[in-house]
Amino acid sequence: MSSVLPSRRGRTAVALPDLAWLAALVGFAVMYVPIYWAASQGLWQSEEQGHGAIVLAVMGWLFWTLRHDIDKAPVQPLPLLGWPIFGLGLLIYFVGRVFNISILEFASQPVVVAGVLLLLRGTTAIRLVWFPLIYFVFMIPLPGVLVDAITGSLKGLIANIVESLLYLVGYPIARSGVILSIGPYQLQVADACSGLHSMFSLSALGTLFMYLMGRKRKLHMGIMLASILPIAFVANIIRVITLVLVTYYLGDEAGQGFLHGAAGMVLMLVALVFFFFIDMLLDKIIPAAPKVVKTPAPADAPAEDTPANP
Repeated sequence: MSSVLPSRRGRTAVALPDLAWLAALVGFAVMYVPIYWAASQGLWQSEEQGHGAIVLAVMGWLFWTLRHDIDKAPVQPLPLLGWPIFGLGLLIYFVGRVFNISILEFASQPVVVAGVLLLLRGTTAIRLVWFPLIYFVFMIPLPGVLVDAITGSLKGLIANIVESLLYLVGYPIARSGVILSIGPYQLQVADACSGLHSMFSLSALGTLFMYLMGRKRKLHMGIMLASILPIAFVANIIRVITLVLVTYYLGDEAGQGFLHGAAGMVLMLVALVFFFFIDMLLDKIIPAAPKVVKTPAPADAPAEDTPANP
């Protein structure tokens, strides 16, 4: 009897953490899978929020790659901190569900996950998954008030830049507000072409790129972080120029058809090329931090602070 009881206790000690993780995963799925499904049928089918499904896939991959590190983290639960954060996440979630506010539904995810990690593992697990927790932000839809406030000025700015660049190289182009006239065609810089949502999605791409590259130098990381929005803006200008030239040479049907969607791929490729180029350039010109090598003192060397014998 005495030889069996310890093994049963051992199995129970191993099973309880597994059951806790299983309960957390099932609870998360019950809460958020319906939200993901509804978004896949509506929100994520729009051009503005189409990156949401990609961000979800990236989130799943990030947590999957970190699963062993989380499992090996020391078990130091912080219920005094974990329960309030978990409760706050549930409150945000239920308010979003009751009033059908997608911003709150998606915004509750990192709060809920952080609360669960604090309850099951502690702050070490939070430090391990800091980037995935922040990356949840890119799944949150942009507020309509913010979109309306920024979109109008961005459309006018992009239309002005595109007109100036194409006119400079000799194309017969003119602009009236956000409407570009080139040859016999007129193109309106629509809300989707304003660049706001593409900046948001490309910011997600840029931060993921920086995380995967794993650069340690703070100056390098700071410059890369500061370059994300300018790169996204330039890439969107190239996208609009591509659509204008496609329409000019191939006609309106080509510009509004398959090639219009393919211009989104041009946007991503241009941004990636910029990211790679700047990262490579910074890696060449920013020196690495010098390594401090401590050389052991010779065994027969006298200690400096040892007083001399009288």
